[in-house]
Amino acid sequence: MITQTLPVFADEADAALPLYAVRSGALAALRAALPAPARHYLDASGFAAKAQELCLLPGESGLHGAILGLDAPVSAEDTPPWAFGDLAFRLPEGTTWRLVAGDYDPRPAALGFALGAYRFTAFKPPAREPARLVPPMGAETVRQAAAAVYMARDLVNMPANHLGPAELAEAVADLGKTFGAAIEIIAGDVLETRYPALAAVGRGSARAPRVAILRWAGSGAGDGAPLIALCGKGVCFDSGGYDLKPSSAMQRMKKDMGGAAAMMAAARMIMAADLPVRLALRIGCVENSVSGHAMRPLDVLATRKGLTVEIGNTDAEGRLVLADLLAESCEEKPALLIDGATLTGAARAALGPDLPALFSNDQIWAERLIAAGKTCHDPLWQLPLWPDYGAWLRSHIADLNNIAGNTHGGAVVAALFLERFIATRVSWVHIDLYAWNDQTRPGRPEGGEAYAARAIAAAIGTWLSSWDAREQ
Repeated sequence: MITQTLPVFADEADAALPLYAVRSGALAALRAALPAPARHYLDASGFAAKAQELCLLPGESGLHGAILGLDAPVSAEDTPPWAFGDLAFRLPEGTTWRLVAGDYDPRPAALGFALGAYRFTAFKPPAREPARLVPPMGAETVRQAAAAVYMARDLVNMPANHLGPAELAEAVADLGKTFGAAIEIIAGDVLETRYPALAAVGRGSARAPRVAILRWAGSGAGDGAPLIALCGKGVCFDSGGYDLKPSSAMQRMKKDMGGAAAMMAAARMIMAADLPVRLALRIGCVENSVSGHAMRPLDVLATRKGLTVEIGNTDAEGRLVLADLLAESCEEKPALLIDGATLTGAARAALGPDLPALFSNDQIWAERLIAAGKTCHDPLWQLPLWPDYGAWLRSHIADLNNIAGNTHGGAVVAALFLERFIATRVSWVHIDLYAWNDQTRPGRPEGGEAYAARAIAAAIGTWLSSWDAREQ
C-alpha cells in the first residue's frame, strides 16, 4: 500500500537516448554539435529554447534525441525540478533517456522527471506508461526522495473506505519494517489512557483510533545522538463531527491525514539516508465522525498533559489529535520536534495551497527549514506565534478552548493552542500544510502531495553535517 515501484527509472544506459536541456543563449553551440539531420530539423522546427519547449530530434533509426528549453536567466543551481516535471508523459511511451550535461543540476532534474511520472494506480491503470530516465551519477538521494513522495501521495490519494485508522497504522508499521525500525501500535484501553484527547476525537467512528509509533536509530547514532521527533495528524476522514462540514467542504477530506503522510515521507528520507540520529515518529490515526459516541460542542476533554479543553467546535479536531502526541514527544526531550497537519483553512487563505505555514518557538530552526526549502524547491513560509492572540483560547470552565471566539488569525490561534502542549526548552516547529495539488502541473499531478517533507529531511541533513553535541 505505501510504496509504488519507480518504473520511471531505468538502468540500461546503453540504449538511452540523449536528453538535452538548454537556455536560448546556449542553443547555437548545441545546434553546431548535432548531426546534420537533427540540426536541419531543429532549424526547420523553429525551436527557440523557450521554457518548457520540447523538440524531438530525428536520427537514422528514428529518434536521435530531444531538446528541452529552460527558463533564463537563472543559475544551474536555481533550475527547479519542475522544469523537467512533465517530460515523462511528453516524451514517447516506451523510450528511455539520459540527461546530457548542461547548464542545470541533473539531480533536481531527475527528481522533477520522476515526480511528474507519478500516477495513482490503485484502482485504475494509467492511460499510458511514462518514458523512463537513467538517473545521473550520485542520484541515490533522488531515488529515495521520489520513493518517499510516491508513498505519501499514495496514502493521501487512497479513498477513506480503503484507508482508515487501522490501515494508516499498518502503513507506518510497513515503513518501519522496511528500515528495521521498532514499531508500537496503541489501541483500546491503553490508547484511552495515554492519549485521552485523541481518543475522544476517534470515539464517534466505528473504526477505532490507533497511534502508531516508529523508533529508529541510524547506524552511526550512539546514545548521545540527537533525537528527532516527528508527529503527524492522521485524520483519515473528517466529517467535522457534530459541527458538520457542508458537503462541498467534505469533498477532499480523505486528505486530512496529509500531515501524517508528509511526516512519514520525511522519516523515510531520514532513514534511507542513514542519518546519525535517533528518530521517533508518532502518527495519530483517527476518523472524525458523527454518532451517539462522538464528542459534542461544549464537552470538556482531558489531555495527556493534564490540561482540560472545552470543545468550542468539533471540527477543530486535528489540534486535539496532535496535543497528546506533542506532549508525549516532549517527555523524551528531543533535540527537535516537528509536527505536520492539514490543520486550518486560514493558512490556505493566507498563503494558498503551495506554501505551508511554518510556526516555531526556535527562530534558528525556522530559518534552517526555510533555507532548506528554498534550496530544494519545497518552500515554507513563516507566520508568527503572536502571543496576544492566546487570550482568545480562554474558557470559563476549562484550561482552554479548542477555538477562538472569533474568526481572526485561525492558523495563528491553532498554532498557539498546540504551543500550550510543548515543554519548556524543546525546539518545536509546526507546519500547517494543504497536502493536495488542485490541478496537474509539471512534476505535481493533481491529487495528494507531500509538502514540506523534502525540506525537513534536507534541513536535518544539513544541520547534522555541522552538529555538535554541545548544541543540545
